[in-house]
Amino acid sequence: MCIRDRYQRRVHGGIDIKVNQDQDMTKTLLILSAILYISLCKTKEEWKSRVIYQLLTDRFAKDTPTNEGCQDLRSYCGGTFQGIMKNLDYIQEMGFNAIWISPVVENVDDNYMGYHGYHAKNFYKINPKFGTEEDLKALVDDCHKRDVWVMVDVVTNHIGPLKEHNYSQIFPFNKPEYYHNSCEIKQEDYLYNQQIVEDCWLHDLPDLNQSHPFVREQLNQWIRWLVDTFKFDGIRISSIPNVPKDFWVEFVQSAGVFSLGENSNDIENYVYDYLDSMDLSLIHISEPTRQAEISYAVFCLKKKKT
Repeated sequence: MCIRDRYQRRVHGGIDIKVNQDQDMTKTLLILSAILYISLCKTKEEWKSRVIYQLLTDRFAKDTPTNEGCQDLRSYCGGTFQGIMKNLDYIQEMGFNAIWISPVVENVDDNYMGYHGYHAKNFYKINPKFGTEEDLKALVDDCHKRDVWVMVDVVTNHIGPLKEHNYSQIFPFNKPEYYHNSCEIKQEDYLYNQQIVEDCWLHDLPDLNQSHPFVREQLNQWIRWLVDTFKFDGIRISSIPNVPKDFWVEFVQSAGVFSLGENSNDIENYVYDYLDSMDLSLIHISEPTRQAEISYAVFCLKKKKT
């Protein structure tokens, strides 16, 4: 569902934006500005025409170009939002007209190396290693001026690894009751035990319980805040099989923009089931070779006909 649909329903439901003589003009202009942004929301069909450049913020470009390499690939290497912005010409010259950036929220930073962005600590704070809120807004704004769309990676299944399960440092999910009990997911569970896939922990990462009313409400509020604050054109959702399908319906509606879900299972009917709640499904497939394991992705565009 496009974000404009959410606001159109509110307008049709009785919001009056006519300017009265005694009405605050500033407030009116803000409303009209929001409606203008909403009207530019990108649909699934429009996204299908885009060529997307995926990048890991920390590994793409520093603020200032340097020949100095990264000293420890397990830790942060210095890439920033400003570094991306300074290289938009390079991205466009290769023929790309959309970028997909790694998660932007603050990560757990205690020898766990969350440079990739998938170890959330504070959902409402931008990772200072990548820059400030203003830096991120400037990046998205510059992209839009160039007609480059921006998709942001988001994680709702888990948070970052914690020592002694000290949840007090996690915001807003700072209590043990917001998580499933610790248990292991095995690869065969994706074929035979969906309950374990949804309730157990992925790689020892504390698993959020989306059945808890507080968790469900907060995740929906957060994605609405993230999209509205930074004007993202789409979201890529990590680990969709690890969360109940009914949650994704609400979450995607709360985001209000194009949604792409990651699914590591390449079984056709398993993947298609998730297309009822989001626009596209991204499947990661790995094939062993003599030298290494090659991973690639395919997109599922529509639900299988029955």
